Amino acid sequence: MNKLIIAAGAFVLASSPAYAEPMTAQQYVAAAGAGDLYERESSKIVMGSTEDPRIRDFAQMMISNHTKSTAEVKAATAAARVKVAPARLKPEQAKMIAQLKAQQGKARDMTYLTQQKMAHQQALALHQDYARNGTARPLRDAAAAITPVVEQHIAKLQAL
Repeated sequence: MNKLIIAAGAFVLASSPAYAEPMTAQQYVAAAGAGDLYERESSKIVMGSTEDPRIRDFAQMMISNHTKSTAEVKAATAAARVKVAPARLKPEQAKMIAQLKAQQGKARDMTYLTQQKMAHQQALALHQDYARNGTARPLRDAAAAITPVVEQHIAKLQAL
């Protein structure tokens, strides 16, 4: 468990934007895309194994909401005429997916919830930062629209 907490903490630190200047549109889209991809993939893993209906419902909501936020960012990317590569998991996110796959039962559920809490804190910081300081107006608007959804996810996680 300590290794999980240390690895997850390293993920948050490594994923946190530490830019002296505003994040570029490409940086934002890449980070948002990776985050959404991680949320969907990790939730699919848990959907197939959890026996807890509350976790199953949360995972289904993550798949639906992060599919929607990906579409919103893609539309804003097109409106901003920003060219970006397809979304890819960051190395830290790939490790977290591997951790989930390696576990079973309640241990997997607990790892999922721990990872989700950290990933959502990182996502909240990303979207809030870009909404305030972003370089492309359509993407700033998308980030501002996504922020309250991420806040709702955090509130639901706290209740689980």
